[in-house]
Amino acid sequence: MNNPSPDTNGDQPLRLAYLSYRSKPTVGGQGIYTRHLTKALVDLGHSVEVLSGQPYPVLDERVTLTKLPSLDIFNDHYPGRFPAYWEIKSKADLLELATFSTGMFPEPLAFSYRAYQELKDRAGHFDLIHDNQCLGYGILAIEKLIPTLVTLHHPITVDRRLEVEAAPNWRKRMSVGRWYGFVKMQGRVAKRMPRIVVVSDNSIDDIHNDMGVPKENMRLVHVGVDPELFRPMPGVERIPGRLITTASADVELKGLRFLLEAMAKLRAERNVSLTVIGRAKEGGKSAELIERLGLADHIEFVTGVPDERIVELYAQSELAVVPSLYEGFSLPAVEAMATATPLVATTGGALPEVTGADGETVLQCEPGDVDSLVGALRRALDDPDLRARIGAAGRNRVSRLYTWRQTAMRTVEQYREVRELREAARVGQR
Repeated sequence: MNNPSPDTNGDQPLRLAYLSYRSKPTVGGQGIYTRHLTKALVDLGHSVEVLSGQPYPVLDERVTLTKLPSLDIFNDHYPGRFPAYWEIKSKADLLELATFSTGMFPEPLAFSYRAYQELKDRAGHFDLIHDNQCLGYGILAIEKLIPTLVTLHHPITVDRRLEVEAAPNWRKRMSVGRWYGFVKMQGRVAKRMPRIVVVSDNSIDDIHNDMGVPKENMRLVHVGVDPELFRPMPGVERIPGRLITTASADVELKGLRFLLEAMAKLRAERNVSLTVIGRAKEGGKSAELIERLGLADHIEFVTGVPDERIVELYAQSELAVVPSLYEGFSLPAVEAMATATPLVATTGGALPEVTGADGETVLQCEPGDVDSLVGALRRALDDPDLRARIGAAGRNRVSRLYTWRQTAMRTVEQYREVRELREAARVGQR
């Protein structure tokens, strides 16, 4: 890894360590954010080393990856497996197993401990640490050694609330509550961090209200997209009735079940099909619903493909759909808009802030309302001129507001402010 000179005058490149406890390479906001932000930071001349647990990210060749292997309890092949005793080789492994045994999601806490063990003897190697929503207790120890900034995309309190509300009985509600026990830790850590980067004004309000983080400690930095990669493909014909959505996890928050129910209603009157960018979870809620609604022959799950193929899938679709109950930002929305694929999206969370005005850059519907979603989809499918107009306007909005270069530049501004805060604190202690 290159080691530029320390940032002493505000203009020199920074030596950055970027922490991500898991980074699915092709789906999921954390992996996409990690890959594109670190590339944009290197494009600006900074040096970046990513420390990550499994699944590991796909990174630009100029970005160094340091693997901090977890027990990989939640791998794609055997999610929720119980590790064998011979896999326990360190205190971090023991901590991960013990936390998992209580019914709580263990990765943020265990990863933060592994990151601290890795960085405690390397404090002089970096000018700043960027934590991507781990917020384990180990981050507090790291922050004492090296100035640290955190990205908090949205409060996981929202995920917890929606999952609890969807639980069928009190036993399941208790299980969900235990699983999300790490959220209390994240709130405690977030309140003690000097700077939190947040991706939307809506998330700033929710993080303040749900987690008690002072608003003066948070700064808005939008997520971006590469408009040269995610672009229209005029030579590719759109398939009549083809819809596309992203569902990186089979969770209530993403609202996939409402889109599936809308699909079933629409298929009673017309030929529609759906491409889902994500993995079908065997035995999951969505798989059971697809089977019950008789949609298996009309839905395709796509995963593990490069961005170029995802762009092609957008180009083949008449509509992109974001049916989420809540979004802190929504990378899938801006990626779809960047390709000039007309977008139907709910008004959940930050989506109206990100996607713009109803009927101009997006067709909006109410979150969790199947009839509202069907109405928006029907309106768009019946009006090719409307689709073309919304698609072009969406592309223009994203090109103006949401690029990874803009994200990187604004993030670097926050890096420098965090370093100035640390220096001011040191001067005040003399």
